[in-house]
Amino acid sequence: MEKEKISRRELIVRGAQVASAGAAGIAWLQAKTAQTGFKIGACDWTLGKRADPAALVMAKRLGLDGVQVDVGGPKNGMPVLKPEVQKLYLETAAKQQVEIGSLAIGSLNDVPYKSDPQAEQWVSDSIDACKALGVKVVLLAFFAKGDLLNDPEGVAAVVQRLRKVAPKAERAGVTLGFESWLSAEQHMDILNRVGSPAVKVYYDVANSHKQGYDIYKEIRLLGKNICEFHAKDYDDLYGKGSIDFKRVRLAMDDIGYRGWLHMEGTKLPLGLEESIRYDERYLRSVFPRVVQG
Repeated sequence: MEKEKISRRELIVRGAQVASAGAAGIAWLQAKTAQTGFKIGACDWTLGKRADPAALVMAKRLGLDGVQVDVGGPKNGMPVLKPEVQKLYLETAAKQQVEIGSLAIGSLNDVPYKSDPQAEQWVSDSIDACKALGVKVVLLAFFAKGDLLNDPEGVAAVVQRLRKVAPKAERAGVTLGFESWLSAEQHMDILNRVGSPAVKVYYDVANSHKQGYDIYKEIRLLGKNICEFHAKDYDDLYGKGSIDFKRVRLAMDDIGYRGWLHMEGTKLPLGLEESIRYDERYLRSVFPRVVQG
């Protein structure tokens, strides 16, 4: 997709605006002390506020550490890729003292990265957005139209495109998190073919469990190649369904993982906020902010 032509002067002006207005947000994010435990967040689409800074306000009210922010879709102009929206996110994060845990490009499910040049540009632009927002991970979704199961040609195309964009991600200190229906072995094959430390696996315990994979074994197999986790259970509230989060924690301990778990999905008949609060309380009991010893 051909990008809009912007004059050098306009680029300078935009950069100055974001730098000035977002200074408080960046300063707050950089001032956060390193955690020795886990951070619990939620996907903004789970909160019902996709690509909306109001998700940060809601996260604060619910006692979450942060939010995974979707960059938006083509219908609303991919708002989070725009400097003026990034400015608003930084200001809101600083005011609420809630972090932007990572970004996500959910629209890759409808506009496949394996075949659409538009998607290729979004991934490149998302690296710039991560850098502007002080974020280290962007989730690349490979479901629905972007599914790679039994699609060796699609996998080959994705590998080729990731090889091309990975150097940019490396320079920016950004990780491209690969989430799909593929097994740990299939993910490792892709990572080895790309050959970049900037491309890792975004691991969703419920998706992998649904595919019949041994998630506790997979976590250990992938090890440091996992950049971040989705906490999810298709069957019930956390601790009551199919995912044994205590065994997930043991696997994380074995690979030395400490970082974000973003909750995805809620369960009826509980309301959205009630479900989020229940699941957050349960996760805190297994994945504390500070781990002793």
